[in-house]
Amino acid sequence: MHENEHNHKILLCGREFTEQELDDIKYMVRRFPKLSRRELSQTICENIGWLTPNGEYKTLACLELLKKLQAQGIIQLPASRNKNLNKRKEQVNITPQTDPGPELNLSLAKLEPIDLEPINNRAGRTLFSEYLERYHYLGYKRPFGSHLRYFIRAKEELLLGCLLFAASAAWALEARDNWIGWTEADRSQRLYLVVVNTRFLIFPWVHVENLASRVLSLAVKRIRSDWQKRYNYQPVLLETFVDTEKYMGTTYRAANWIYLGETTGRGRMDRYNKAILPIKQIYVYPLVKDFRAYLLGKGGENSE
Repeated sequence: MHENEHNHKILLCGREFTEQELDDIKYMVRRFPKLSRRELSQTICENIGWLTPNGEYKTLACLELLKKLQAQGIIQLPASRNKNLNKRKEQVNITPQTDPGPELNLSLAKLEPIDLEPINNRAGRTLFSEYLERYHYLGYKRPFGSHLRYFIRAKEELLLGCLLFAASAAWALEARDNWIGWTEADRSQRLYLVVVNTRFLIFPWVHVENLASRVLSLAVKRIRSDWQKRYNYQPVLLETFVDTEKYMGTTYRAANWIYLGETTGRGRMDRYNKAILPIKQIYVYPLVKDFRAYLLGKGGENSE
């Protein structure tokens, strides 16, 4: 065998593959035709060491790769056994437990201390999804990938709203990528270090000036440690998107998030087809001073 044979690397689905690894993937698809697609992706991840930062198999990314290889005629996958596997929209039942509370018109000082409560149990997750489905204009969708849910509470356990962060950063975002200085290879290897504020809800009966910016301030102070506890790594940048037909972005500006520009109207995974979506403002918040060093693969000291 020649020294450089099978050493050439190809960038696919956020990972660089050697030709040998792609040959191994094709072999495993042929070798295990009776496995489900998810079982097949787990087997492939185990054999080639395709893992998340906290050591879990990257099955969703592997499923995307397999579908791409099949579309190119390189492999033939077994028939899908679960047609609802990738549907993130869930049926959420609305119950009296999320009925509107009494109008709350207080100063922020009278509600302090404000706290963010991580949600780690089924009852909390059910209540959280119900509030979002009922009162957030986008409704509720099951988070994509790693995520953290929080209830926003005031003293005496008063519930004020919900906050959701997820590792579902847009694959290609020109304004963000140029601001960071990302190449496609940089982005594909370190996109997981960017976490998105996908839902932010203050209940419509809660009217407290400066509450929203206070909540964001609390979130940026704790999200790295909370993410470390749950996923064994720490993000270095937050991003979010504001629909300018409904909001002005005032809350994020007040909380010192950085405005980068507007989206192009394409989805997070729309790499080829130009799906038409609402234009949104892009805001980011660096969680460490040397965030670019991390995102560019140049190390960093995690300066707080």
